[in-house]
Amino acid sequence: MLSVLSIRLVAPRAMSGCVHLSGGCVKRAGMEGPVEAAIRAKLEQALSPEVLELRNESSGHAVPPGSETHFRVAVVSSRFEGLSSLQRHRLVHAALAEELAGPVHALAIQARTPAQWRDNPQIEISPSCLGGSKKDLHGVS
Repeated sequence: MLSVLSIRLVAPRAMSGCVHLSGGCVKRAGMEGPVEAAIRAKLEQALSPEVLELRNESSGHAVPPGSETHFRVAVVSSRFEGLSSLQRHRLVHAALAEELAGPVHALAIQARTPAQWRDNPQIEISPSCLGGSKKDLHGVS
């Protein structure tokens, strides 16, 4: 089963260090790995998001337990106003260049303006992993 931690920061500076799970505030310390923490910090600094939802989806892939290689992020920022989807993704990629060049293998991005998020405040669900090389279709007859 895929373990998902969804973080919603409505006022990032006022709620730093807090994760809202089932209506309660739980301290983030120890819950995030170093890569996830770096992603969060860099996106908060670069985009001043109104909402930042970050999911480590690594456990749903063919990687060792505790890996930080596959992420899904929903970023809501007024910095995206007037930008195309490609331009928004480029801003996210620029902020996370170090992680994308190293430990992060996959990053799914939802980059929305505040108005777009109000219209549809849902983070998308990633498809199930096919296991990469475990499904060698060339050997199937």
